[in-house]
Amino acid sequence: MFNGIRGVLYRELNVYRKRARKQLLASSLSPLLFLIAFGWGFGDKVVAGGLPYITFLIPGLITMSSLNQSYGIAQEINITRFYFHLFDEYLIAPVSHIEIVLGEVAYGMFKGLLSTILIFIYALIFKVNLIISPLFILAILLHTFLFASLGTTMAMIVKDHGSQATVNTFVITPMVFLCGTFFPVDKLPYIFKLIVYTLPLTYSTKVIRASLTGGQLNVLYLTLMVCFAAVFFVTAYMAVKKVEA
Repeated sequence: MFNGIRGVLYRELNVYRKRARKQLLASSLSPLLFLIAFGWGFGDKVVAGGLPYITFLIPGLITMSSLNQSYGIAQEINITRFYFHLFDEYLIAPVSHIEIVLGEVAYGMFKGLLSTILIFIYALIFKVNLIISPLFILAILLHTFLFASLGTTMAMIVKDHGSQATVNTFVITPMVFLCGTFFPVDKLPYIFKLIVYTLPLTYSTKVIRASLTGGQLNVLYLTLMVCFAAVFFVTAYMAVKKVEA
């Protein structure tokens, strides 16, 4: 089983290696602009969630950036699927469906964790003290697994790039801005609270922020992250099986 996972992951990492410099630069620019605009712009005078705003912002940027990178494998899978027919080769090779899914999800997690390291470098530059605990490591692994699984699911479901862009516009982008990344969700109107509490990023952000700032962890939120991750992994597996059918 592990040979198949390694084969899929090796292929993805080998392609990534050839364009790593450009991708790292692109993924590092947006969080830096947010830090300059909001972190320096608001300074220490603004408090959010009981924390100086820049301390509140960094965990949100970690969840945002790692989501974008982990989920972003959907676009890469689409390109290889529609133009290079790579998945046709996977499906005729002696590689099981679950190996394909695990290989792609591992690649998404790699990209998400790499972007997390970049944000920690920014935290050092901006002199923000964060707590790196076993809880945070568990949370970020679960977070990247969750959204890499979702990205794999969507890449298998959509029929073209236009459909993928629609999902990004109406689901991913609102989730990034409304699920506690830049401000506490408690400040939202009631109807929007109902919406954001159905979205997985809300719980990822709360758990990761609590683990990095010494806040109180809500075990229910961590449990819901596990549930979302399990559901999205199963849907990814089923979607790959459906593609073959």
